[in-house]
Amino acid sequence: MTVPRTLHKTLGLLEYFTFGFGSMVGVGWLVVMDDWLGRGGPGGAMLGFLIGGLFLLPIARTYARLVRDVPDAGAEIAYTERVFPRFFSFATGWVMVLAYAIVCPWEAAAIGNLLARVFPAMNELPLYTIAGKVITAPRLAAGLGLTALVTVVNYRGIRPSGRLQDVTTLGLLACFAVFAALGFGRGSAATLAPPFAAAGPFVSILLVTQIVPYFMTGFESVAKASEEARPGFDPRGFGRAITLAVLAGSAFYVLVVGAVSFVYPWRELVANHLGTEAAFARAFGSRGIAHLILGAAFLSLFKVMNGNFVAATRMLMALGRRGLVHRSLGAVHPRHGTPGAAILLLAGLTAAAAFLGDALLVPVTEVGSLAAGVGWCAACAAFVRRGGGGVGGTALAITGSLVSLAIILMKVIPAVPGSFTAPEWIALAAWCGLGLAFWLLSGSSGRGVSAPAGSA
Repeated sequence: MTVPRTLHKTLGLLEYFTFGFGSMVGVGWLVVMDDWLGRGGPGGAMLGFLIGGLFLLPIARTYARLVRDVPDAGAEIAYTERVFPRFFSFATGWVMVLAYAIVCPWEAAAIGNLLARVFPAMNELPLYTIAGKVITAPRLAAGLGLTALVTVVNYRGIRPSGRLQDVTTLGLLACFAVFAALGFGRGSAATLAPPFAAAGPFVSILLVTQIVPYFMTGFESVAKASEEARPGFDPRGFGRAITLAVLAGSAFYVLVVGAVSFVYPWRELVANHLGTEAAFARAFGSRGIAHLILGAAFLSLFKVMNGNFVAATRMLMALGRRGLVHRSLGAVHPRHGTPGAAILLLAGLTAAAAFLGDALLVPVTEVGSLAAGVGWCAACAAFVRRGGGGVGGTALAITGSLVSLAIILMKVIPAVPGSFTAPEWIALAAWCGLGLAFWLLSGSSGRGVSAPAGSA
């Protein structure tokens, strides 16, 4: 008997929310809190995440319509291939793979950062230095171990991936509710002064708004798992999960910045490069609260890497089954119902990038913001181009296109504060060069599209 090589269908509304929210919120709120506050101060950071979240709502609502009508793991690839040339569809899909894939080595590097806060021995046995950051053997081993664990979970099926996402997301939210309540209850508004960084309110908000797309990329990952919905799932649930994820993600970031700034003077936090847990520990005079926050961060790290790993591998699978890259990447494991070749490729890329260590942490946020902006803009433009969305739907999609275009321009125009510098351009050029090689080697230009069975 031949086993059908299709994705397994087991996901429900809870899993779609936890994939959407869980793929957005990682450990940035702990490991780069000093960067956020240094950019904008508490007022600039909170307003930046609030405004950024509101700006993303038109994009989220457009995705809600698209995934309802076209439940395809290729998402942006599927939306654009209907109305734009084939290479445009490939380029959109490839850059969105970057938006998700780049998160995985970020988390692989971040786990060493987290563990070092509990076990100082993680900083011993230095191996080499990149961009002034020392790579140690224990940190590298932790990153590679995390990569291996996520790879095994994903390879064995979407059901264990979904369960991991549910447990870690709900665990994070429970821990967050506790330490945020303690922070606002025991803190003081006096520590918020001055509310903005030295550059002033406008630039403070702008510098934080620029990185919001990276830290909120993931709500649209719901679309990448849309082919794996359990039988009888209401397609409108995709949109509900996407919208709720954006609202919850924006609120989370605003509240966590506020809680940290409430309990500890933010300028001292920035000057001493303290993390969220260190600020709480000093304010409360207890390591117990720090351990709670670190526990939340570990849960968050697992879920954000798992969620982005799922999204990136489904995009690679969609590229493969259309012949836009080598068709082997489109293969589905006959037993586990997962894109095995795509999973192994991403695991290899993540493991290789993990050797760059902490040098990744801040620069990749800039590249990820651009990559997400390109994908969102293409999806919204495809919605407008296909028509049939009504006046309201078309207006939302046009608004989403303009917001996405603004995100792109903020990164590429040199005169804009926080735009790309040489490392970001080099990373982006390397990914585009790799994509072009995949395209040429696949011989894609003459092949037809292979859509999933049952897609609209």
